[in-house]
Parts: sequence; C-alpha cells; structure tokens
Amino acid sequence: MNCIIIDDDKFSTRVITDFVNKTDELNLIGTYESAVDGINYLNGKNAEQIDILFLDIEMPEMTGIDVLKTLQVLPQVIIYSSQDKYAVESYEYNVTDYLLKPVTYPRFLKAINKVKEKNEKREDVTKSGTEIFIKNNSSLVRVKYQDILWIEALENYVVVNSFNEKYTIHFTMKAIADKMPADKFVRVHRSFIVNISKIKVIEDNSVVIKTETGSKVIPIGKSYKDQLMNDINLITK
Repeated sequence: MNCIIIDDDKFSTRVITDFVNKTDELNLIGTYESAVDGINYLNGKNAEQIDILFLDIEMPEMTGIDVLKTLQVLPQVIIYSSQDKYAVESYEYNVTDYLLKPVTYPRFLKAINKVKEKNEKREDVTKSGTEIFIKNNSSLVRVKYQDILWIEALENYVVVNSFNEKYTIHFTMKAIADKMPADKFVRVHRSFIVNISKIKVIEDNSVVIKTETGSKVIPIGKSYKDQLMNDINLITK
C-alpha cells in the first residue's frame, strides 16, 4: 500500500518512516513538512495512487484538521498526535485511526490492520453490493448502482450522473472504473462509463442512455467497442 506523511516534526516523521520501511506491505511515496505541499500533492493527478495518509494534527500554517477539511478526496487517514483532544473532531472526517505519541510499532501495526480490514469491506461491497458511497463536500452520500446512468470525465474530475443528481469528485476514470462492478458498468470511451442496464440503443459509434426526461447519446471509442459487445447479451442473425 502506498502512503505519504504530512508532518512538520522531523523526529516524528523519522519514526513513522522507520515503521513504514520495516513493514513489507507499505511503500512510502513521500514526506511533506508543509501541509500545503501535501495538499497540493493529494489534489494532483497521482492522488488515487495513495492508500494511506499519515497526518500530524498540530502544524503551523494549517493543522491536520484543516487538511481534512480542505481535501476533496481522502485516502485512508491515520492521525497521530501528542494530544487526544482532537480525536472526536477528526473522526467526523472518517479517519481510520488516531494514534497518540509516542507511537509504538505494535500500535502502528494495529492501525495498518484497520486499514486492511476497511479495504476488504470496501471490496466486498463493490463486488456484491448494490450501492456505493460518494463523497459530497464533507458528507458521504449513498447512491444505488441502479440509479447511476453514466460517469463522465471532466479534466481532473469525474461526474457521476444519476437520475436526480450529479456528483463531481476528484478521481480518474481508471480509478473509478476499478471501483465499479464490471457486471453493471462498462467503459465505452476514454471519457465515459455507462450503466449497462440503462442502454436503450447501441448504434455504430454511440450508445443511447435512458434518462428521466429523454435520452443521452454517448460516443463509443474504437478501442472499447469489442469489450462493450462482450459485456452485453447479444443476439444476432
């Protein structure tokens, strides 16, 4: 699992770095003394590659809580602090664990196990569930797969289009394609993923999606057409 550290304290950073390096399943991508630099990285195009953020709370310029408030998309977050007074507020942002300094290696491993358990639950929901949670501002919104019509790329964001709402999230198309169940969604273009059950018509170079008020025509990319044909129940003469 890839991780980064945001902490202005060099000693604490060195401790967490040592723990990461001795844990085979972890890979340290970078450390940031400045919260602003860490935010800029996580808001960049490589953000989806990070699985864990180790975050200090008490930092100059921006606190760890400020970081949680600022980021639109968060990896799993493990906070560590010399004080426990921020714990309740931090859990409002769905952090995975809160460690008190001095952090010991056994306690560190317990936090990593929580990360793995959370990942396993997410995978189970993705594989067998009927819904997904989408981050909308500081809230997580439950959206049923059957209500999603299509997903569209928009620069560094994707827009999830449902019958009633649009959700814009900081994600790549590859990352969101990996999270959506392959038996329900198919990528038909580098900029579009569609709900197979919402396809009304497939034409030579486009699919027509049923919407509440009409239809939406979506192009089919040449490199995606064969996969689309494989994913639908097809009867030909």
